[in-house]
Amino acid sequence: MYKTYFGFTEKPFSKTPDPRFLFLSSGHEEALARLEFVVEEREIAVLTGEIGCGKTTLSRALMDRLGDGYRFCFIVNPRLNAMEFLRTTAALLEIEHPAPSKDALLKQINTVVYESYQKGVCPVIVVDEAQMITDVEVFDEIRLLTNFQLDDRNLLAVVIMGQPELRAMLASPRFEPLRQRIALNYHLQPLSLDETMEYLDFRLEVVGGTPGLFTPDAVQKIFELTGGVPRRINSLATNALLVAYGSDAALIDSAIIDEIKDELMM
Repeated sequence: MYKTYFGFTEKPFSKTPDPRFLFLSSGHEEALARLEFVVEEREIAVLTGEIGCGKTTLSRALMDRLGDGYRFCFIVNPRLNAMEFLRTTAALLEIEHPAPSKDALLKQINTVVYESYQKGVCPVIVVDEAQMITDVEVFDEIRLLTNFQLDDRNLLAVVIMGQPELRAMLASPRFEPLRQRIALNYHLQPLSLDETMEYLDFRLEVVGGTPGLFTPDAVQKIFELTGGVPRRINSLATNALLVAYGSDAALIDSAIIDEIKDELMM
């Protein structure tokens, strides 16, 4: 369909968290650099942002950037109780027969983490959508995982990601012990107008397209409708490409964006 029409090798605005499509705005660049530092130091990082701002994609890019010396364990559905969280962590660390008791399970995790250290590998526990955690004891277990340490260093790193309400959750006095261990607390902002244009052109170029396909007035409309949130931009841009293909348009202008804006659940 529109891929051949525009000369794309693949869809430019897919919603999958492919690091190849990570546009490093100033905010994304800073977040990635800080996350890299915190993980290398084996500390706890908290990354928040609106839905669709690129948190998950950043975590995949972080994994690619850090390489084989780090073992990323992604917990993508954190609606778990404390014991379920530990068992999920154990499974991600490839503990074949998790112990039924909490103390024994923690010993197993500690053993694997220490063995990883001896092999020159740092486990990185990534908890996505952490605002969905309903059992507050899960946050205690996250904090206690950082007790796995030697005299001079921690043995694993933790990245907690979530929507803005996660910040309010962690502000509770209940989580003061956890907050004291957080080395990075970064909030990812949406793109600016200029960054929205750069984002569109960047993703077009990744798939072999030509920058400037979206005219400045179209970019202005897209920015106004999406608030600069990448996932919303992707949705709107994809629909615009379909309309342009159907009408044999060479460029996407504001008229095309006006045509589709009411069809989208933004």
